[in-house]
Amino acid sequence: MKILGIGNAIVDVLCKVPDDFLIKNSLIKSTMKLVDEVEFKKLLSSLKIEETISGGSIANSIVGLAQMGNDVGFLGKINDDELGQKYEEGLRKENVKYLYNKKKEPISTGSCLILITPDSERTMCTFLGTAGKISDQDLKEEDIKNSDIVFLEGYLWDEGEPKKAFEKAIKNSKKTAMSLSDLFCVERHKPNFLELVKNSLDIIFANEQEITSLIDAKSFEEVILFSKQIKKNIIITRGEKGAISISNGELIECGAQKNLNIKDLTGAGDLFAAGYLHGIINNLSIKECLIKGTELSSKIIQKIGARI
Repeated sequence: MKILGIGNAIVDVLCKVPDDFLIKNSLIKSTMKLVDEVEFKKLLSSLKIEETISGGSIANSIVGLAQMGNDVGFLGKINDDELGQKYEEGLRKENVKYLYNKKKEPISTGSCLILITPDSERTMCTFLGTAGKISDQDLKEEDIKNSDIVFLEGYLWDEGEPKKAFEKAIKNSKKTAMSLSDLFCVERHKPNFLELVKNSLDIIFANEQEITSLIDAKSFEEVILFSKQIKKNIIITRGEKGAISISNGELIECGAQKNLNIKDLTGAGDLFAAGYLHGIINNLSIKECLIKGTELSSKIIQKIGARI
């Protein structure tokens, strides 16, 4: 297997909302907030559902990789309930190897309410459900060792069992990639994430806000200097400014595509990572990896949802 993704198995529920819906419910645009099942249902009760799809950040990337013909798998924890069954079916339909044997759990399968405002930004309210209960016992060493790259998401990181799962994956992988996921995640786990970036990871995906916050940089020049010094492959997406990759001290840039009919920014980073990793496992140059990532992210933001 080329890439094994390990992340939160979340069913995405997409809804269009006006900006004042966020204000009324004390939600900060373009961030992810963890909610309990009661709050999730309360928020959803007044909304019209545009689409329901098996999601989760890393799962979106893995599906993108599968759609390009790559041999990939995903591991995320679900309950043996209706949502869990739909989640598994959604991945298998895309030729993704699903590597978790679901069983009856006391907590429902996780779900994420994705609120899309008129400017196409997405704000997420996530009920982790059983996804947040993943442990090292749910990961098989052989699955990790049989993968060229293990791809982890910052959303998965939490103290206790999820942290042990993370550590087991890193310890047994040939090469580890990680997405910082979200500014909320970075600020919540900054010391841990900084330690991982410096000492445990090989490939790091972040947007400009996330990496700037991680190292408390005052300017983007500081971000570049940090990235060159640690000698990892750090890929930074910058919206309309395009994307850069800093690998072994070398900086390579790729411009953003222009004149796009943007409908929804959900999944832009996930599909960028898919395109970039596709390039890595197919021995493309760093510039070609960036171009492939940009191509996929440009395609996904011109439709509703995070799956092409």
